[in-house]
Amino acid sequence: MSTLDHFRSETRAWLENHCPPGARGPGTIPLGSTTIPLDNDTRLWLTRMAERGWTVPTWPKAYGGAELDRDQYQVLIEELKRVGARTPLTGRGVNYIGPTILEYGTEAQKAKWLPRCARGEGAWAMGYSEPGAGSDLANLSCRAELVGDNYLINGSKIWTSDATDCDYIFVLVRTSPEKPKHEGISLVLVDMHQPGVKVSPIRLISGVSPFCETYFDNAIVPAEDLIGGVDNGWSVGKRLLQFERSTHAGINISGSQGGRVEESKLPKLLRDYLGTDDKGRIDDPHLRSWLTNFEMNTHAQRITQKRAIEEMQSRAPGFTSSAVKLTNALNIQDGDELLMAATGSQGLRWDAETADPKQLAILRNWLYQKSLTIAGGTKEVQLNIIAKRVLGLPD
Repeated sequence: MSTLDHFRSETRAWLENHCPPGARGPGTIPLGSTTIPLDNDTRLWLTRMAERGWTVPTWPKAYGGAELDRDQYQVLIEELKRVGARTPLTGRGVNYIGPTILEYGTEAQKAKWLPRCARGEGAWAMGYSEPGAGSDLANLSCRAELVGDNYLINGSKIWTSDATDCDYIFVLVRTSPEKPKHEGISLVLVDMHQPGVKVSPIRLISGVSPFCETYFDNAIVPAEDLIGGVDNGWSVGKRLLQFERSTHAGINISGSQGGRVEESKLPKLLRDYLGTDDKGRIDDPHLRSWLTNFEMNTHAQRITQKRAIEEMQSRAPGFTSSAVKLTNALNIQDGDELLMAATGSQGLRWDAETADPKQLAILRNWLYQKSLTIAGGTKEVQLNIIAKRVLGLPD
């Protein structure tokens, strides 16, 4: 038996014996938030996987990982899928800021923050965009002033997703206003459980409020929690965005990608809403053809994600993550449009008192997922990156 076969055999046996029944199939995936309660099986699954280093399987053991190589990582994912296990931990801790600290942090910063991320001890928000600095991020004005051993943070950030449930936030701040705008920026880690931080939810068109505006009024950050060096935040922040985009694309191997792959619900839903012909086919040729193309694109996307993971030479891909992220978002939105076409005018009922609950969920999901081509870098930004950094086209 080869070493890899032995690893598969051990992994399979361990998962069979240690994955609780309540952690198999659909359900809650922890973000690490101290405000979101977990059921017993979900918490037990997180604890067991963290102890084994499998919440961040490719990270060094010294920081809470298991140091799995590419082939071992792929085996782990396959075996998680085999037992239908859910991802034990997700969120910006293991997928965004953790890998960034691993790459840019000092040894002291790695020892302080990475084991916490690996154990899911605190959820993270992202403080990048501002009311006056969106795609032109270098125009940010949130500032940090060094006073003794601490920075005082003042300003605001917008689109800080999930901030109401987060414990920490990584923030791009201006540390040297006198320098050119790209050169005077730093990345700091802020504890949100302090009087100087206030979160205000933003109600979206879908009716939910996961996006927020976060205000800093002399919020305190220890100087030791500035990542990557003073005024080097632009480089650090761009690298973090690569981790973010690769996570949106499903190809970030810093944290576990999870095991369970949901089967597409679209064929059944379309049959329910449209009926079938005498051959058992969806009784609308146009939507039937649309569904076929969607399912083909979904399968192609999964193959591309798998290939990207297998070919990856580091813990996060480079600029190609923009291409995979964008095609993934566009395909998901295409599926939403297909469902809305199938539900027809009945699917546009907004009133919860009169609308069918399933159709209302489809409507709200369709509206919410319009954000997929905005969050993590707009469609236009991604196309520019692909043109310049992937295809090598001139400016």
